[in-house]
Amino acid sequence: MKTKFYILSIFLLVSFLACKTETNKENIKETTQDIEITDDQQDFLGITNKNKLSAASKRALKWGPNLGNEWFFEYSMHDLKGDLAYEEGVVRRDPSALIKHDGKYYVWYSRSVGPSQGFGGDVVKDKVFPWDRCDIWYATSEDGLTWKEEGLAVARGKAGEYDDRSVFTVEIMEHEGIYYLCYQTVKNPYNVRVKNQVGLVWSNSPNGPWTKSKEPILSPADNGIWKGEKQDRFAVEKKGDFDSHKVHDPCIVPFNGKFYLYYKGEQMGEAITFGGRQIRHGVAIADNPKGPYVKSEYNPISNSGHEICVWPYDGGIAALITTDGPEKNTVQWSPDGINFEIKSVIKGAPHAIGLDRTADNEKEPTEILRWGLTHQYKNSDYQYIRGFKTWRMRQHKAKGVE
Repeated sequence: MKTKFYILSIFLLVSFLACKTETNKENIKETTQDIEITDDQQDFLGITNKNKLSAASKRALKWGPNLGNEWFFEYSMHDLKGDLAYEEGVVRRDPSALIKHDGKYYVWYSRSVGPSQGFGGDVVKDKVFPWDRCDIWYATSEDGLTWKEEGLAVARGKAGEYDDRSVFTVEIMEHEGIYYLCYQTVKNPYNVRVKNQVGLVWSNSPNGPWTKSKEPILSPADNGIWKGEKQDRFAVEKKGDFDSHKVHDPCIVPFNGKFYLYYKGEQMGEAITFGGRQIRHGVAIADNPKGPYVKSEYNPISNSGHEICVWPYDGGIAALITTDGPEKNTVQWSPDGINFEIKSVIKGAPHAIGLDRTADNEKEPTEILRWGLTHQYKNSDYQYIRGFKTWRMRQHKAKGVE
């Protein structure tokens, strides 16, 4: 009896799988029949059978007829000279974009001193990260290679203010003769559940003095719920929006008569996905550079990324997406600054890119990336600012072939 029941079960299972396979075949056939493929498309993509398309081939057909290499680049890095060369005991990281004023390039960056102790000690007194206990400094250069450190630009706030612990990861924007610096802020104590915000200063000169916003111009979403009282940022009852924990790496870009503040969002209870952190980008929009900034209802506008690197191109906004997520190491473009499409997959990119805002960014998609500044880890305690350059890879050849 058991043998008959076993044979019957096997028969039913095989019949079910066969029916499911036939159904899948029919679905594949139906979806394929709706797709028209030209002979040129078939030849370029190397498709064996127009009527038998894999999911990968269907995606490839959406790439468009003008698929080229103008969005693709490779890069190298080099040391700088002068005051931005590596200095033992000093952290210099997260360079801003480069602007030019009175014949000199200007850059702003995070600066702190001494090693980091992490979260194991007294988070009120210790330095927990290299970007902790930072102020914003700036430097100038005539050639982009040898730099002179000019000194402090933006200091941490007074005790009790929203930026009394650290100000860091700065970005520059010049608009109608006014210079704006936006940056991350942390309020003391710096524990693992602290919520970072975004601050803003402005001046009539890149040399200051700077007027600081009395309140942050951007804050995390307030709809996540921590679980318990222990300092555990992965313990949550509700994760909330993609930016419920931190808003990082701000960058303001004038666009379509408004001001688009792009930023990195970190979520409470952040997960690991696709082999990287669950990092996404958002945008907040204002009519005035000083705000108020209103977050887009379409956030998040990326499913991947880390540091913000955006620039105007061809009537829209281009973005370099790196480090984390399923679409890391891609260059993307959006006609409206919100809906981005992948334009190229790259081998990698410098960290925390400081773009050359003096470049002719309309010359070609990645012209603004031809040179700039980056940072590199010397070790876990100290980072320093370096230069980078990029170039388009137009074709590939075997070694020794002209």
